Amino acid sequence: MDGHATDTFDVAELVPGFRPPPQPAPAQDDAQLAAADARMRHWRWSADGPLVPGSDRHGDATCRMFRDTFNPYRPAVLDWPVLEPAVRDRIVALPIWDIAVQTEGKARLRMAAYAGTLRDPVMRDALALNAWEEQRHKDVLARMVAAYGIELAPEPVQHPPRDPEWGYLVTGYSECIDSFFAFGLFEMARRSGLFPPALVDTFEPVMQEECRHILLFANWAAWHRARLSFLRRVRFEAKVAAVWAFLAWERIGLARAMDADGARTHDNNFTLHGAQSVADDGVGVRDLLALCLAENDRRFAGYDERLLRPRAVPRLARLALRLSKPFGWRR
Repeated sequence: MDGHATDTFDVAELVPGFRPPPQPAPAQDDAQLAAADARMRHWRWSADGPLVPGSDRHGDATCRMFRDTFNPYRPAVLDWPVLEPAVRDRIVALPIWDIAVQTEGKARLRMAAYAGTLRDPVMRDALALNAWEEQRHKDVLARMVAAYGIELAPEPVQHPPRDPEWGYLVTGYSECIDSFFAFGLFEMARRSGLFPPALVDTFEPVMQEECRHILLFANWAAWHRARLSFLRRVRFEAKVAAVWAFLAWERIGLARAMDADGARTHDNNFTLHGAQSVADDGVGVRDLLALCLAENDRRFAGYDERLLRPRAVPRLARLALRLSKPFGWRR
């Protein structure tokens, strides 16, 4: 196993007192795996009544959801299927692996750094668990690229952000954007046959875990802003606006790193590139957005409807679909 899968990152170094969840024995039967998968996808809080953002009930329900839906799968025992050479070559060629591994590395560090600043012990533990799961995602990806011989660029050294809240907001809203499109691209890869059923089954827990992550983030953001004083709320909203501006700037390609020859060293705007890579006959913008919306709704459907969902990207996608009709964008 290469260094990507064997790094020594430890959430407890940034969140003192955090204890990783207990790991199951390597051998689990199908019934145990199915039960864990079902728990991850379906959750409802037992208490009746509304969950008012910022209330103790809302915070408790948010953290309880995240804890109760934890899936104890172990990356070391995931079964990476043998792929046909043509399928393997297409997967290796996808322009996403470097940034995917590096993004998980940034996410775990930023989430842990921010969790370590929180006074509320329950929310702190939930965000620390989120960081631990991001570390597990990085482990999954590293083991996959090793299994299929995917070469990665050297991974830059990551340092904790100087402003932990800014780092967490950038990571959280980035995941809300990227997960929305990843849900659709993953389903597109399944339908096209690029990801054979065995590989889909192996990666599926990671995809659903991303749904849990952005559900946690959306409810944390609402809970956090509702508890701020007026002046702190104004500063927070200004910071959120700045984060969205930064992410928009990043994703339209105006802030890409360039190497000495002027080539892109990475591409944060890989959604449409990935769509063309996983679809045999290409894909229209409207088809992609419609599929992403359908998959987004499907993945969130099992969670208590009183918990807030990420709304910005789905709303923009629906607006784009409505506005695209008069212009006849290709489906």
